[in-house]
Amino acid sequence: MSTDRALLESPATTPAQVLRAVYTDMDDVDFRHGVRVLTDAGFAVDYLNSTDPATITAAAHDATALLVGYATVTAEMMDAMPALRIIALLSMGFNNIDVDAARERGIWVTNIPGAATEEVASHALALALAVVRNLPFYSNAVQTGDWNARDTLVPPRLSQARLGILGLGRIGTRFADMAKTIFGEIVGYDPVLPDTPEIRERLASAGIRRTTLEEVQATSNVLSLHMPLTEETAGMVHAGFLAGMPAGSFLLNVSRGALVDSQALRNAVDAGHLAGAGLDVLDAEPPTAGHPLLGSPRILITPHVAYYSGFTEGEYVRQQAQNVAAWLAGGRPDSPVAELPHTPSATPTAGREDHA
Repeated sequence: MSTDRALLESPATTPAQVLRAVYTDMDDVDFRHGVRVLTDAGFAVDYLNSTDPATITAAAHDATALLVGYATVTAEMMDAMPALRIIALLSMGFNNIDVDAARERGIWVTNIPGAATEEVASHALALALAVVRNLPFYSNAVQTGDWNARDTLVPPRLSQARLGILGLGRIGTRFADMAKTIFGEIVGYDPVLPDTPEIRERLASAGIRRTTLEEVQATSNVLSLHMPLTEETAGMVHAGFLAGMPAGSFLLNVSRGALVDSQALRNAVDAGHLAGAGLDVLDAEPPTAGHPLLGSPRILITPHVAYYSGFTEGEYVRQQAQNVAAWLAGGRPDSPVAELPHTPSATPTAGREDHA
């Protein structure tokens, strides 16, 4: 991988008629398969290894496709890249892109839905079992020689506990399906999911009784977040929300860190109102040394790896690049975040201002 990455570190000089696809940042992800998909489609491919806006706009000023890891792409950046027609993300979430601005400029934005449904759902279940059964405490006790240790936290019997799920999309529903033989009952809430016979059948098959947000919040012994990050959901789990959860309950989050007020969660755990939390995402990643959720023995944190497996490692990269290749071939990517009111030309000579 090092050779391929080194070859892409400096943007190449390409003929004007060749379309450029530029990767912004990919961390340690092996994106060779994505490069092959793009080059086979006819793109010249460069890699910037940067999330810096100035670096991206300077190096990708004539790019047609931008393939993004964690970088933020703003309206101002789009205006500095006038040939840009598509922004392809390496995740299901897209809060790092100004989607409205992209749509206004005729730029497709794509994400990766469904590739890691099984992995994220199983990670949520693993976190649930780990925090409810207090595995970090007992593992540490054995390692330090205290075989007979018993924590003051007495775990509930899961067959007598209620699991609550906020967000009943692919991952939330798959999590419920995995957990339905473990928990006594599963309740769920989703503010945007339609109420159709097909949806009711799918939820029932997964063991979910759909109800109100208030019931899920107030009665769930384990509450798991599977919501997208929007203006409406940012900070939804605040001090008041946590106070309305049952005493001794647990919070899980494998979706977006900014759904949760970190200091409020730490306060609720330290006060003993919440028995613990299992998190794969934080509002700041990586967290600084003083982050409020670090250092608590009752808060289990994994480093945003819920998606990760031998399968998804390659599938995310493939789908990201395939979105770009599909757009070039047919004028529409496979998984757009939003539809465009028109279909911009794939050729950079067609000025984007015509589609603003």
